[in-house]
Amino acid sequence: MRAGILGFTGSGRKTLFKLLTKVVGTDVGRTSRIGILKVPDSRLLELARLHASKKTTHATIEFVLIPGLFKNTRGNAKEVLDLAALRNVDVLVHVVRAFDNPSVPHPETTIAPSRDIEFLELELLLADLGLVERRLERMKSDARKGNKPNLQEMELLEHARSLLEQEKPLREAMSREERTILRGYTLLTAKPMLNVVNVNESDAAKSDLIDKLELSRWNKASESRITFISAQVEAEIAELPLDDAYAFRADLGITEDTTERIVRAAFELMGVITFYTASETDARAWILSRGTVAQQAAGIIHTDIERGFIRAEVIPFEQLVEQGSWNACRDKGLLRLEGKNYLLLEGDVVFFRFNV
Repeated sequence: MRAGILGFTGSGRKTLFKLLTKVVGTDVGRTSRIGILKVPDSRLLELARLHASKKTTHATIEFVLIPGLFKNTRGNAKEVLDLAALRNVDVLVHVVRAFDNPSVPHPETTIAPSRDIEFLELELLLADLGLVERRLERMKSDARKGNKPNLQEMELLEHARSLLEQEKPLREAMSREERTILRGYTLLTAKPMLNVVNVNESDAAKSDLIDKLELSRWNKASESRITFISAQVEAEIAELPLDDAYAFRADLGITEDTTERIVRAAFELMGVITFYTASETDARAWILSRGTVAQQAAGIIHTDIERGFIRAEVIPFEQLVEQGSWNACRDKGLLRLEGKNYLLLEGDVVFFRFNV
């Protein structure tokens, strides 16, 4: 899973990137930078303890830090937005400034989160429109030369162009099935969007910020969410011992740290779940799309397991912990034997049987 972090210069996107990936020295200039987050997972640690696993392998998210946006002399960000890097991510994380700090000027001179979100959305719309128009022209040119185009794809591209001309993001205006057909074009407005609003310390725990900052539109839109952080405060908390960090957050009214909040929101947007495999050798967390069947999930581990799939032995994490061991679950007849079409659920612990 890959996520692109972007935003205006001075929004706090580098601070968020460092918080999530622990990568320091993020003054990247005009090039993108990559960092890896090991997803915090208390269930995985418990599974490793139960199985006395020699190795614990967390699920990971690759974050791509995109250079900061600013308007050029023509009033747009087209020349400074790293489109190639963005097209290769699964979800967009837009860091939006809502904090006051005179020593860090905003490129637009005023703080207006709603305006910044609209500006970025427009840039993504224009980038997608240009790509779609070029592809349609190429398909029509090929047709004139006698090459038969893919009519379904061409029709969907025409539909996408119409929506983009109306300034409608494809994540809101096209079905998931339609976007899946066009997935190869890596259209930016078809990707889920998480707007991370970076607020003042005094606002970190307030519950009315969506209405106060006039952001409800982007929290209600399809595959779009708003979440709030105070990045500078979280950066300071991250330097504290765990007990002190917990107490500091409690004083501020913050119930979970930035990493947990961002990961949870991103998972919800992406429609993904976590399942587990565990043994004395390795306890491991795996991310996959909700609605994935057992045989396909086996292929995430290894293609041979998918090819030779026989059955899956499945137990929910909570039930496994309650019984204390895999053998105890088996002895009590609690392990479910599932076939290749079983839909994996959040928190399933699975042992795949296969033969090749």
